Amino acid sequence: MSERPLPVERLWTRNFILLLAANLAAYISFYMLIPSLPVYIKEITGKDALSGLAMGVFLLAAVLFRPFAGRSIDAGNRKGFFLIGSAVFFVSALAFNCAPTLSVLLPARFVQGLGWAYCNTAAGTLASDTIPKPRLAEGMGYYGLSLSVAIGIGPALALFLSQRYSFQLMFYVCAGSVLLSFLLALCMNYRRPTPTINSPAAVKAAFLEKKALFPSLVMFFLLIAYAAIFSFLALYGQQRQVADVGPFFTAYAVSVAVSRPLFGHLADRRGYSVVVVPGLLLCTLILLIIYAARTLPVFILAGLVYGIGFGAVQPTMQALSVLYVPPERRGSATATYFLFIDLGLGLGSVLWGLVAEDFGYELMYLTAIIPSLLSLLVYLLFARRAGVRRRTA
Repeated sequence: MSERPLPVERLWTRNFILLLAANLAAYISFYMLIPSLPVYIKEITGKDALSGLAMGVFLLAAVLFRPFAGRSIDAGNRKGFFLIGSAVFFVSALAFNCAPTLSVLLPARFVQGLGWAYCNTAAGTLASDTIPKPRLAEGMGYYGLSLSVAIGIGPALALFLSQRYSFQLMFYVCAGSVLLSFLLALCMNYRRPTPTINSPAAVKAAFLEKKALFPSLVMFFLLIAYAAIFSFLALYGQQRQVADVGPFFTAYAVSVAVSRPLFGHLADRRGYSVVVVPGLLLCTLILLIIYAARTLPVFILAGLVYGIGFGAVQPTMQALSVLYVPPERRGSATATYFLFIDLGLGLGSVLWGLVAEDFGYELMYLTAIIPSLLSLLVYLLFARRAGVRRRTA
């Protein structure tokens, strides 16, 4: 029996709006901890060298558990695993207040990475189930707005609370944000898509989804270059006599928030390559702009350009990772996609730290052009083979 066109085309449903709000609250909590935990670790240990452990332990757990999360989400209830993951994140955020020692914080952060693997993977899978397929890239663009807005809110809120009041209050607010995410998701009236024939065999076939490997690999190389920008730009700005490069991140957040849904809509109408190729070129150009930057306006320009490029590529690749995947494999496809993002961020953070220490930040940003171009090359080589049609709708 064929599906009626009007219900299929509807994007702004109650479930989709609740999912956007829940994902926003979860990402605010996530981004609150990224800039604050290194400062907190330095405060309780007095050692700069240990400040990166929080992110390292978190990413390790996320990488280890994402394949299991994807398989579990395919076999079970997507909404249920989102609730379980957010509950684990909530409890571990509260645990940061138990004792100001690494022996408490690092295990709690590892458990938090486990919770994030399930919560974040389930959220992406819920989005792919909720968004009508002909509007998948557009819907993923709006879905990605939650991440963009959280980047603008989370770090600033965390630093304000920790500096003006205390880290303890900041941790409570962080936990409260993910609790709000839990309550919003609880209100969703979610129905799992009807599985296709032989779905049990499909679910058990593999932890990772082969059809998601191509867009995941594109994002892997792009996120290696991304790590050079977001991990070291503040230090690079100080070297260039620009004391505060914070406006770069503000410009990026605004630009990516505007560009995500616009480019997603364009990708659905004109084809993914029309959006992805220029976006990847802009992401490469930004590294040259940063290399040449000497003043704050140039850094702001770089943020605007990067937001446009990344806003074109990221939601389109996330949509492509689930576009040709049957419903019972969307969890594994989403897990595969985010696993490669985690690996790219982790590898890039370590790699560029070594390059910057030995050769300086200028050469580091020039070298970061290589993985960005590799991202474009992977897309051009495999887009046709992967079945990316000019018009996906």
